[in-house]
Amino acid sequence: MNDMTQLLHSMENTMKLQNRAAAERRARKAEREKKEFQEKLQRAAAGKIELEAVASKAKGADDAVQRDQLVGMMMAGTVL
Repeated sequence: MNDMTQLLHSMENTMKLQNRAAAERRARKAEREKKEFQEKLQRAAAGKIELEAVASKAKGADDAVQRDQLVGMMMAGTVL
C-alpha cells in the first residue's frame, strides 16, 4: 500500500507540474498577444495622425486656392 501511495503522490506531483507549465505557457502567450495588439494600436494611431496631417494639408491648400480666387475676383471687380 505504501508503494501505491507513493505512486499516486508522484503522479499527482507530475500533473501539478504539467498544469503549472501549461499555465505559464498560456500566460506567456497572452502577454505576447497583448504586446502585439498594443503595437498594432500604436501603428494604427500613428497612421491616423499621418492621415489627418495629410488631410489638413490638403484642406489648407484648398482654402488657399479659394482665398486666392476670391482675392482675384475682388481685384478684378475694383479694376473695372
